[in-house]
Parts: sequence; structure tokens; C-alpha cells
Amino acid sequence: MNIAIVGTGYVGLVSGTCFAETGINVTCVDVDEKKIERLQQGDIPIYEPGLDQLVLKNVKAGRLKFTTDLASVLNDQEIVFSAVGTPPDEDGSADLKYVLQVARTIGQNLNRYLVVVTKSTVPVGTARKVRATIEEELRKRGVEVPFDVASNPEFLKEGNAIKDFMSPDRVVVGVESEKAKKTLTKLYKPFLINNFRVIFMDIPSAEMTKYAANSMLATRISFMNDIANLCERVGADVNMVRAGIGADTRIGRKFLYAGCGYGGSCFPKDVKALIKTADQNGYSMEVLKAVERVNERQKSILYEKLLKAFGSSGLKGKTIAMWGLSFKPETDDMRESTALVMIEKLLAAGCNIRAYDPIAMDECRRRVGDAVTYCRDMYDAVLDADALLLLTEWKEFRLPTWGVIRKAMRNPLVIDGRNIFDTEELEENEFEYHCIGK
Repeated sequence: MNIAIVGTGYVGLVSGTCFAETGINVTCVDVDEKKIERLQQGDIPIYEPGLDQLVLKNVKAGRLKFTTDLASVLNDQEIVFSAVGTPPDEDGSADLKYVLQVARTIGQNLNRYLVVVTKSTVPVGTARKVRATIEEELRKRGVEVPFDVASNPEFLKEGNAIKDFMSPDRVVVGVESEKAKKTLTKLYKPFLINNFRVIFMDIPSAEMTKYAANSMLATRISFMNDIANLCERVGADVNMVRAGIGADTRIGRKFLYAGCGYGGSCFPKDVKALIKTADQNGYSMEVLKAVERVNERQKSILYEKLLKAFGSSGLKGKTIAMWGLSFKPETDDMRESTALVMIEKLLAAGCNIRAYDPIAMDECRRRVGDAVTYCRDMYDAVLDADALLLLTEWKEFRLPTWGVIRKAMRNPLVIDGRNIFDTEELEENEFEYHCIGK
């Protein structure tokens, strides 16, 4: 089976590589010539554990290829996935210009039946726009070529994307014809054999499912952060509260961890886009608007704790150590990360920042330049620091040698934005310790 995937970003490259791993012939397409040249040379432009080895393996096997020219390979494919970016416009709505450009290219070059599948996260109604765009280009050419459109939203977690793809809890596919369903059933046959759930539905429902899923997870995070902030004020412990409510099978334990806000490429963008979709259809998503407000406020909570800890002496001239820059572990992605908010606030307050992240320091340098000092390891970051902020729960941060850190710091203050440290251990080492929701 031959398929093409347009877009070699996070979704496109992971999806294409994993499809190739199941024995499918995959051509990944991107207009960025430098990115394609890098991929052809075995240089992977994104960080995802295990992805580089899988790409090299499938390139060597001849199942994974890269090109900048969709037109030249289009009519050799049974399915073309559109996995291009859908960045938010200023009003929060998803920008579909790249999705529709792919549709135009298909319409301008299509000569045989094809299933065109949207993999990108797109608002409800996008498939109709894709179909209309392809049909318009076919009319301009004066030809009639049969095709189907479909929706196959991704549910990949950065840092765990390969496992998520190869062992999914569900695959959602929106179709509008039996022929498209038959073609996509063939594509997902390896997953059906392994008894993974492939859920077929209508296209608008598939498009909505992705937004609804991410928005629900974001809601759980913001809800727990709200509860955590109230716990601090009434003398409760959010970790105990989480254990108590998570034991209820109707609620469950996942995504109930309090922290310093969510970020990344999905949750913030998808919440905004769903709010905007509702507004455009005459409905106000009041719960999601509150979710967004809570999250934006939560990203500043560590700064507020710093201000409170230093009191009248203020933050000007203080050296602040930051552990973690990416929005979550096992990725270098800093999109909408709490670290970016903290860096902006700390610099505005006149602080010196010493930062360390196992993976994301190059990405941080690309975004903020040399405004912060990039340290060689976690212990270097705390040298002469007046406070240590934990923003990302990388595994290597979980069991530090506090005695060494105590001697290295100028002032023994630790503010834990992910609740991973042991209160008693820090108190034994004479630290002032603050976390979320206790």
C-alpha cells in the first residue's frame, strides 16, 4: 500500500514513520527544502525518543522516502494525509491556509481515485472546505476525478508518541463513503489484528472529537489547579485530595496533577479554537473560557510565590535557577510553556536567570537568545542562586543531592511547580520549600 503524508512536523513525521514500520510504503512531503535535505541525510529535525532510529530503519528498508514535490508522487498513492500546521490566528481560530493549499495542489494534479485525509487538528467543517477546494481545481481543469475526503485526528503525546501510535487506545476515523471506509480499514488492518479500537464515524464528529478530547484534559488540569490554589488557603493538601477523588472510578486518576499550568502545541491552541468555533456558531463555551483563564493565571503562580518569599527586599538583582524549560518532559517543545512566561517576568523584575534543561536549551536560545545563562547541568544552574524554580518534571530532577545544592545556593529557597520533591527531605536540609496546593 502506498500513502503520502504532507507535512514533516511532529505529527507528520511520527505518523509517516510509524505507518512505514507496519509495512506501508510512505512518502513524506514538505515544502521546506532544507528540512527534506536533513531528513534524507538521516538528520531528524524534532526530538522524540526513539524516532531517529525508527526513521533510519525504515529509510534503509525502502519504505520511507522524502520529497518536496507532492505533484510528482500524488498519483502513485491510495491515500494522502494532510498533516500541515494549523497555527492560531490572532482571534484564536485555526488558520487553514496550509491545509487548503494542500487541497489545491491535489486538485491541480489528481488523475485517479484518492482518499484525502486530514490528520491536522482542524475545526468542524474543514473537510467540506477541503472537498470544495479540490472540486474547484478539478473544474478549472475541466476534468472529473473521483475522490473521498476523511478525517483521522491524531492523539499523540509528545515524548510518548511512537508508543501512542503503535499501541493506541483508539483510532478515530471520519468517513463519508463505504469506499473510503474500506480503504482506511485496509490501512489500519495491522491495528485491527492487534485488537486496537478503530472507531469509524461521520466526519464532523471525528473533527469535533479531537478538540473535545484535548479540551476535556485541559479542563481537568485547570480544575485541579483551581482546587490546589484553594487548598493552600484552607490548609488542605491537594495531593491527598487528588488521591481521594481519583479513587472514584467515575473520575479516575489521570490528569489530576496540580502544577504551574499546561502548555505545548495542542491544549492551548485547541481550547482557543473550540471557543472560537462556538462563538462563530452563536454559542459561548463558558467552561472552556474559564479553563483558559485559570491556566493563564497558573503560569504566573511561581512568580507570585517568589514575590511573597522575598517580600519587601524584592527580586531586583536576584539570581534565579530554573530547572526545566520545555512544557513537559521528553520533548524540546517550548510552545506556550510556563518557562517562557517566567523568563519574561523575571527579566522584567531585574533578575539574573541560570537555566538548565536536558533537551530544550537550544530551543530556548532560539526563542530568547542570551537573555538567560545556559548551564551545563542542574547543579551548575543553582550556583549562587537566591531561589530554585522547578518547572518541568524531568526524571533527572526527581532525586537531587540536596546537601550539594544547599552549599551551592546563596539562599536556600526551592519553589516546586510540579510537586515532585519530598517536603521532609528539603526541611531536613534546611530549605524553605513551597509547592502547589499545600
